[in-house]
Formats: sequence, structure tokens, C-alpha cells
Amino acid sequence: MSRRGFVLAAADIAAATFVRPASSRTSAVNERRIKIAPGQAQLSGPAGPHTPVWTYDGKVPGPTLRLRQGELARITVENGLDEDTTVHWHGIRLPNTMDGVPGLTQPPIRPGESFVYEFTPPDAGTFWYHPHANSLVQLGRGLAGALILEEVEPVAVDRDLLWLLQDWRLAAGGQIAPGFGSAMDAAMSGRVGNVVTVNGTRPAYQNVKAGERLRLRLANASLARIMALRFEGHRPVVVAIDGQPCDPHEPEEGRLLLAPAMRIDVIIDMQGDPGKRYAVIDDYYDGLSYTLTTLAYDNVPPLRAQPFDAPVRLPGNPLPEPDLARAERQEIVLQGGMMGGGKLKGVGGMMGMAMPGMNGTAAWAINGISMTGDGHSGMTPQFTLKRGATCLLTMRNETAWWHPMHIHGFSMSVLSRNGSPVPNRTWQDTVLMAPKDTVECAFVADNPGDWMLHCHVADHQMAGLMTVFRVT
Repeated sequence: MSRRGFVLAAADIAAATFVRPASSRTSAVNERRIKIAPGQAQLSGPAGPHTPVWTYDGKVPGPTLRLRQGELARITVENGLDEDTTVHWHGIRLPNTMDGVPGLTQPPIRPGESFVYEFTPPDAGTFWYHPHANSLVQLGRGLAGALILEEVEPVAVDRDLLWLLQDWRLAAGGQIAPGFGSAMDAAMSGRVGNVVTVNGTRPAYQNVKAGERLRLRLANASLARIMALRFEGHRPVVVAIDGQPCDPHEPEEGRLLLAPAMRIDVIIDMQGDPGKRYAVIDDYYDGLSYTLTTLAYDNVPPLRAQPFDAPVRLPGNPLPEPDLARAERQEIVLQGGMMGGGKLKGVGGMMGMAMPGMNGTAAWAINGISMTGDGHSGMTPQFTLKRGATCLLTMRNETAWWHPMHIHGFSMSVLSRNGSPVPNRTWQDTVLMAPKDTVECAFVADNPGDWMLHCHVADHQMAGLMTVFRVT
């Protein structure tokens, strides 16, 4: 099935002490407070209708939290919703008790109650935060925010910009469409929406100056939409993926492929002409390309005559290097979904008695086991690793759908895809797998606890594409 076809079909129908890097600032504490509550947003701009949403501190997206690498953060989260919630600090290597999975790592935050998250982030980079309770609905109603961890030494750029991207399924009058958790979404591409926002609105343009160097942080906080961004007339250089620096490189075919939960940092030298405009286009889905925004150059002389001559490579983070010669091999196999080439236990296939995902049934499985929902106590680990061991993890996608697989508590070195080495020394916490892909990754199990590994298409996770592994 074409990308256009499946999108249209889906749219219609234990306490741990983590080793922290040495830092002169470890005695400092960066304290923040965040309140989660219902609110309003104008997702189509100032002249558009108001949309009832759920917010962090009254904002969609939530406030951008800028912290410092190696500095202790203490963040108090107050729940002003009428249901339980948590906060997951996506991509941060932190103690298991701070990971935000209800039942598995912490009690849920009940309505009217608060929870204090405390951790010292070892890595600089672009991360984000979101709920891990009733994830499909809470993310779909707007709960997401960026978490930027600043390097010890500032990176040499003229401006540091963030685009937090969210995808919304809106009905008439700007209201969020009902139907969260439909069987069609659960068993196919997930809840892909019809409106995409940048930092909570639909911006017509982004002001830029000729000759300046931008660090642009892209974060996809969508439920299911995959994006492929092209910057007309420009050559962005990828310098980090999922917060982790990589070998600087231009993306394949000039398109930045950004799945739900992924982040990509790029450096762009603005070499366009003063006064001109250049489109930023998302053309991932066949026949459904659109202009995300436009780079609008000020009509003034260039900031500098020659391109910025500082290096674009970012300083490395203190990631432990896997010992592949002594690695323990583990494998997970993704199964299920419509046209999945197999049946889940107790669930009819495409021509069976029931559609996968109907009436809350499982639509997906990992190694034949479906874990549904958001995580809970007593989840049996798929595998167990000794602390300090290297895990060589093979992920096989036997389904007909794309899956961004997210690991909690770690960042993985992505080694190969379908037998071919992955270039540019890429580390990721969210690995996008195409249908029938096989990806090999490795990480050092240096962070004890029970950790989730799941698809970050929220419908897929809730319908069974989730597992747990243990580090002892």
C-alpha cells in the first residue's frame, strides 16, 4: 500500500543511582515547577478558533526547559487534570525511579497531587517531555514540551532555534476530533492528523538573515505523523540525532526524516538572497506534500561576506562505548497489524472474525507477547541484562507498517540496517524501522531497573507494541 493510501485509510476510518559525569556545577540545583491543566490554544493562528487542549503551564507546547549538562534538576509537577498522569523525560539517561512510567517506575500522579522529579542529566542535546499515562489521549490533546540541555561551552552559532512539531486531528470549529484509539488507527498507521503546528501555531514564515548560521533543533511530538523535511535552496548539516552528536553530514536526498519522538539538530548557513523566501516542505506521504513554513530573508545586507568558518561538529557526550566482542545478543521481533502476514493469538487476521485492535484487543506483539497500555506493575521482562554488560540488540520488523522504536534509559549505537553499516556514528533513543527492516543496535547496560522499549506511534504502543527489559 502507498503511503498516501494508508494515511488516508487511517485518517478516515526499583530505585537506581546513576553514574553522573564530573562537573563543577553538580552542587547547584535548577528548580522548576510545572502545572498540568486544561487550557485553550489557537492552533491556526491569532485569527483562528480556540481549541480546548491540555497544557503544561497553560501553554501548547509546554514551556521550553533549558537546563545545563551535569547540573542537578529538581522539577515539581502538579496535576490539575481529572485523571492520572506522569512525565517522561524522553531520551534522558536518568535514574529508573524518575522515568515517569506509571506502575513500573513510579506511582501515577493523582488529580490534585504533585510529584518531584530529580535527576542530573549527563548529556547535552535536544530532548523533550510528555506524559506516559493515557498517552494517546494526553499527547493528542497537547501535552508535550522541549527539554534543552546546554553544552558546557556554548556552540558557535548566531542563533539557536527550536521547532517543536505537533500533528493534530481537528474537526469543524477547531475542536479536537473524537475517536482516540479507533481500531483502524490502532492496526494501521496510527492517529495521523490534518493540521501540523510549529511551536503551537501554523507560522507563515521564519525570519532569517543572509549570512547567519543557525542551529535548528527539530523535535517531532506527533502521535503518529512521520515527516520528511526539505529546505529549498539550503543545505542543512545534521550534527545530532536524538540529542546525541554524530559525524556532521548532509541528509540523504536533502530530506530530514523525522519520526514521532525523534529529534534532529542541524546547522544551516543562511546563503539565500536578502528579501527572498524559501519553502520548508514536508513531502513524506505520497501526494500529500505541504509547506510547513517559509524562510523569509530580511531585506538587509548579509551578516557576513563569507560563510561562518567555525567547525560544525558538536562536543561529544559521555556515552559508554559498547564492547561488541563480548556483547550479549538479544532479539525482538515486531508482529501484527493489518496486512501483517500473521495472526496474533486470539485475534483474527484481516479476513478473521475481528479486526486487530477492535474493542481494546491487541493489534501488535513483540516476540509473540502483547503488552498494552502505558505500563504497569508486574510486567514480565522480555530479557534481563547484568549491569555493565554490552547488549547487541537486533530488531526485526515483520509488519507492513513503520515503527519508531523508543528505548527508555539508554541511547543506542545504531550499527547496521538490513546488513549495511549505518554511517556517521549515530546514537539514537528512537529508531525508525521501515516495513521488513532489520536493525542492529548496541548499548551498555549501565543503568539498573525495569525499562520500557516500545513503538512511539501512540496507537501502536497502546495496542500491544511494547515490552520491558531488566538491568540488574
